[in-house]
Amino acid sequence: MSIAFVFPGQGSQSMGMLADIAARESLVTEIFSQASQVLGYDLWDIVQNGPESELNRTEITQPALLTSGYAIWQVWVAHDGEMPTVMAGHSLGEYTALVCAGAMEFTDAVALVRDRGKYMQQAVPQGIGAMAAILGLEGQAVTAICEQITDGTVSSANFNSLEQTVIAGETDAVNQAMELAKQAGAKRVVPLPVSVPSHCALMQPAAEKFKDRLMEVNINSCNIPVIQNVDATAHTDATELVGLLIRQLHQPVLWVDTINRISEMGCKRIIESGPGKVLTGLIKRINRDIDSAALHSSVAFETELKR
Repeated sequence: MSIAFVFPGQGSQSMGMLADIAARESLVTEIFSQASQVLGYDLWDIVQNGPESELNRTEITQPALLTSGYAIWQVWVAHDGEMPTVMAGHSLGEYTALVCAGAMEFTDAVALVRDRGKYMQQAVPQGIGAMAAILGLEGQAVTAICEQITDGTVSSANFNSLEQTVIAGETDAVNQAMELAKQAGAKRVVPLPVSVPSHCALMQPAAEKFKDRLMEVNINSCNIPVIQNVDATAHTDATELVGLLIRQLHQPVLWVDTINRISEMGCKRIIESGPGKVLTGLIKRINRDIDSAALHSSVAFETELKR
């Protein structure tokens, strides 16, 4: 039975993450040291000791999560874990997937996602944009609600599961959409503690800056196919990847379609490589026929390696 690997994005970070794995696997701190040399500060110290507000800054969160996902992958490889036939990543996690698939050098990607975070924050000043999770409504219904808002920018940003869609845009427009979602029967409407409204039209200025920055990075064809967020299709060609990564900044993450595509490719087991188990929870709500597990602890590692 073939397997897939998936990598999480922002929201999976937490203080002290990977500490128990690092206690057993020195490779984790070695990889964090490589990232720290690129960034010019001690990334492992921030991840372990904070302050939490620093870890949650977009330009720090992004390299922290990329490094975490890559470190776990490298430990998996070092222990001769089964190789996946396909990979995918949620938002920022797509970059982790591309590194693990051989499309980018790790150190290049660390600097790239740091700058990606900077461009995103510069595009929308603090407080101007917002994101919210809408639970209990289908994605199409949420999109239709956003289209009713005419005096501001708001749209579906992440189709996370069949009944969980994240919206993003200008704060007032997001607030209006939240109220309409409640009126439409949403089970819960949850404002998200983020500093930038990702995957919406407000990220167009960031995409323009990022396009030039991306051209400075050597991108290779993937050794393992990576399903992209913007079209839920596996791509290996380097030229295609550049265009898709630019679009990813301001277009929605098609996570439901991505998981269904993985299933169509014959993978009935998906392993999450990251510090939490957010994607594992989403996968269970998308397709119960898929066996999913997260490598977020040393115990989880041992369990999966023995399978």
